[in-house]
Amino acid sequence: MINLIDTPGHADFTFEVVRSLRILDGAVCILDGVAGVEAQTEKVWYQAAQYHIPKIIYINKLDRDGAAFGKTVQEIASRLYAWPAVCQVPWFEGGKGRFCGIGDVITLRAHRWREGGDGKLIETTYINNLENFEPAFVAEMKKARVALVELLSSYDDALVEKFFELDEKHHDIPSEAIIASLRRCVLDQDSKIVPVFAGASFRNIGVQPLLDAVVQLLPSPNEIPNPEVSVGRAEGTLAQLLSGELLSKEAQITRSTEGAAKGLKERGPMAVISNLEACALAFKVVHDPRRGALVYVRVYSGSIQRGAPLYNTNLQVTEPAQRLLRMYAQDSTDIPSLPAGQIGVIPGLKHARTGDTLISYIGASPKTGPPPPLNSLQLRPIEVPPAVFFSNIESHSLGEERAVKNALDILLREDPSLQLSVDEESGQTLLSGMGEFHLEIAADRLTKDLKAKASMGKIEIAYREALLFPSEPQKALLDREIAGKRGKAGCTASVQPLIEDEIDEATLGNYDSTVFEDGNRITSSISTPQDPSGTLEPWNRRLPSQLTLDTLHTALKNGALAALVRGVNYPFPFYNVHVSISIDPRTQIFSTDTSPAALSTAAREATKAALKQAAHGGTAIMEHVMNVTVSTDEASLGAVVKDLNSERGGHVMSLDDADATTSGIREELPAIDLRK
Repeated sequence: MINLIDTPGHADFTFEVVRSLRILDGAVCILDGVAGVEAQTEKVWYQAAQYHIPKIIYINKLDRDGAAFGKTVQEIASRLYAWPAVCQVPWFEGGKGRFCGIGDVITLRAHRWREGGDGKLIETTYINNLENFEPAFVAEMKKARVALVELLSSYDDALVEKFFELDEKHHDIPSEAIIASLRRCVLDQDSKIVPVFAGASFRNIGVQPLLDAVVQLLPSPNEIPNPEVSVGRAEGTLAQLLSGELLSKEAQITRSTEGAAKGLKERGPMAVISNLEACALAFKVVHDPRRGALVYVRVYSGSIQRGAPLYNTNLQVTEPAQRLLRMYAQDSTDIPSLPAGQIGVIPGLKHARTGDTLISYIGASPKTGPPPPLNSLQLRPIEVPPAVFFSNIESHSLGEERAVKNALDILLREDPSLQLSVDEESGQTLLSGMGEFHLEIAADRLTKDLKAKASMGKIEIAYREALLFPSEPQKALLDREIAGKRGKAGCTASVQPLIEDEIDEATLGNYDSTVFEDGNRITSSISTPQDPSGTLEPWNRRLPSQLTLDTLHTALKNGALAALVRGVNYPFPFYNVHVSISIDPRTQIFSTDTSPAALSTAAREATKAALKQAAHGGTAIMEHVMNVTVSTDEASLGAVVKDLNSERGGHVMSLDDADATTSGIREELPAIDLRK
């Protein structure tokens, strides 16, 4: 049995590709014969390479105007860095007519589909019978056969021996030998050979030969690399786990922990492993309105039996597999068991999520699960890419909030690349995902399928207001009741745009303090200016008993920060502001009436007055900026740079080749200049 998983090609649904690649044994990469290798194709190709998945390529839509099979084959080599092994050649009537079939380079036969048919009736002809009718097509097939044999001979010694046995005649090599050679090269990831097939799926041309190639060339579950697993702090392969080697390794690591190795000491690694019935990975969760949650799993060892308790090693909970289903698109069939290598569905699991490891263990406790360290067994998890697009989501009324939250929980369980968060500044509930289209689909599913009464809109951007000019010193004197007690305090504040490295903390006096917080610098000091009238006594270096030096500076800082929370000309916090607050103990501290709360209030009033005075000269809005690495081909470089420099005022800091970009150039980018 072969399980086929179709993943979307849109970049917004890259997580669907990632979680499918995690459990696949082989992949068919479908290319557009008109567009060729696209940017998203390259991304998915390299993702598949990370999981060491054998691949074949199918060039589709060759019936459309502008389709270029040869150009697409060249792009496979130049953009995917693979050796294209052309196994089929497209057949155009008369060389330039309609696309009617394919030429099989392996068997040296031509397959023709009837126009307008359902694809079931295929006329097969040996190329020798076509030389008089389609000479150019036959010549192209022979040329492709020679190229295919030469390419395979570079990596497969068995085919080279066969080639010499037949007196170096490329066309005499039997198709079975070429298929066997192709299979060996496909399974050997070091060869980088990728078989290439042709067709037009919409017209049902080339589909049957492609499915035959899937069976003949892609690996079975027994031929894939051993899955990676971890038990406690020991990491290895599933084969090492089943042989007891990994448990012995974990026992050595945790020898000092008596409880962790107790089961192994009493029974031995193989006795513990022998009760492991099955090990599976949950890779997708779908909410069905009739059957509830459907958990798709891939079984890697053993067999899951109907009714068996499954222990979730990620969540440390046990759930029964009451039913096992085999899916045929939307239809399903009940099955008694799910053996290793198969993909199936377990309905009714309340806790399992994408990436969870499920194990069936004979004699496991319903509460604590299998004995340690098997209760920590985990297959390699599925990595969730970070979100890149955000949208605000709101329920239509307070009464609908609970229903909306439950619907969102279902949505997030289905798709972990969707994330929910609350913006601290705006208070908005944000739903984030992989792109605008991704969130549109999520919103449609939320309202139509899950019947949630909510709407999605734009998020509030957390802009910042910045000063352009300094202020004059502004004094504030507070004399009123605060929380039922009399409060009296004063201070002087001035503000100015923050200049980097303008404060040398080593030059501050013993009674001064400076802090950098929330993008602003607050400097507070005790100042005793000269008294021209001579009526003030010198400060005796003492503060009232309720005030310590640290308490005074903290109160002044908190007052200044409170004033910076909201701008003057715009409803955004101030940023990049230097606030200088000074206090004269002789005239602005009033014995026991001056409390920390009074000082904080006076500092807020003085800072607000200084900000308003400085804002008369104008303020500026600051936007978020970030370092971004953009990858593009050389032909599009000029257009990309122009676009970056135009509307949004981007600054191109460096231009490097792909090797430099992937080797850590992000860490070496210069710091962003906020003054530009």
